[in-house]
Amino acid sequence: MAAPTPSSEGNPPPVGTDMTGICFRDQLWLNTYPQDRNFIFDYFALSPFYDWSCNNQQLRLQSLHPLDMSHLMKMTGIEYVLSEIMEPNLFVIRKQKRDSPEKVTPMLCYYILDGSIYQAPQLCNVFAARVGRALYYISKAFTTAASKLEKIGYVDAENENVHSESKVGKELIDFKEVKRVDHILASLKRKLPPAPPPPPFPEGYIPALTSEAEKGPETQQAGEPQPPPIDPIIDQGPAKRMKF
Repeated sequence: MAAPTPSSEGNPPPVGTDMTGICFRDQLWLNTYPQDRNFIFDYFALSPFYDWSCNNQQLRLQSLHPLDMSHLMKMTGIEYVLSEIMEPNLFVIRKQKRDSPEKVTPMLCYYILDGSIYQAPQLCNVFAARVGRALYYISKAFTTAASKLEKIGYVDAENENVHSESKVGKELIDFKEVKRVDHILASLKRKLPPAPPPPPFPEGYIPALTSEAEKGPETQQAGEPQPPPIDPIIDQGPAKRMKF
């Protein structure tokens, strides 16, 4: 293929090296060659993600297409295959280990998005990041809820103190209220007419003596119950009226 190759071969990164924090982009190459399935692997070979000991590199040295599956399936070892294509914006390249024509073990994935090459994170790292973020927000939510509950308990304690103080205040006499009631009663008393005088006693009626000293010793017996005084105003009925 008519594509540039690096002048010197670099050593592949050690196994397990995390390269998800870097990206590769060669604007000069992008301005020179189109982004399609025929040239995209040559562009990927320029990046630090490329393993020069792979089977694709051997095909390149033999002037064969590096993604030709008819030749890759006859070989064993590390290889790269093009798994997803959305020309010209997105290309997904999978790194895998081939043990036989039918048995392969996926290792890593890379994607080329608008000319920039990235290493996709492993699934375990994605799960770890998501779980860590979820635990952070759950812990933050519990902390916020605990602080809210503390404030609610403090407010309830204040309300109890206010209620107890109000109860004590209600038990005390409010002199302003007493004066206000006296003022209302006095104003009503001034507005109402005076009470009429009591009616006179009947003619010939002699009121009973109320003092024991005025009664004769012969008429009062010690220890005997005395009948209640008769009110001349209240009608006692024909049987209880006084006879003159």
